[in-house]
Amino acid sequence: MWFLAVGILVTGASSPVVGQAPAGAPGGTYQPKFAGDPARSESEALALAYMRTMLRAQREYKKRHDKYADSLAALAGTGTFTKRMASTTDRGDYSASFRPHKEKDKDGFVLTMTPKQMDSEHRSFYAEEDGVIHGDDQKPADPDSPKVK
Repeated sequence: MWFLAVGILVTGASSPVVGQAPAGAPGGTYQPKFAGDPARSESEALALAYMRTMLRAQREYKKRHDKYADSLAALAGTGTFTKRMASTTDRGDYSASFRPHKEKDKDGFVLTMTPKQMDSEHRSFYAEEDGVIHGDDQKPADPDSPKVK
């Protein structure tokens, strides 16, 4: 009898609440990764993490070379931005896009993260060398889109 009671307690303690989806699962509630996390979903959290990592690497690259990297491949190995991160623009539910500024005399870049399906939990993101990330859930993000807090 004693073993049966323990088995029931363990099973009851480890089973999820009925009707509650795990975090990150479709229909589940997103659990913020840190205080002030602006992400609305796991996919957004990953996209924003990629952007922050790339922006930090660009700042470090600029300190070393007195200019911004003109490609993701050139940036690979700087800070925590890896060759693997530079090798593909497919970032799960998002596609990354990087380009240097079009103006020849301006040192800088544009980084965008575009969701494969845009909705309230998959906003598009935009950043330049100033490090400010902009987001939009209605259209591709641009410098005029609201700042991501």
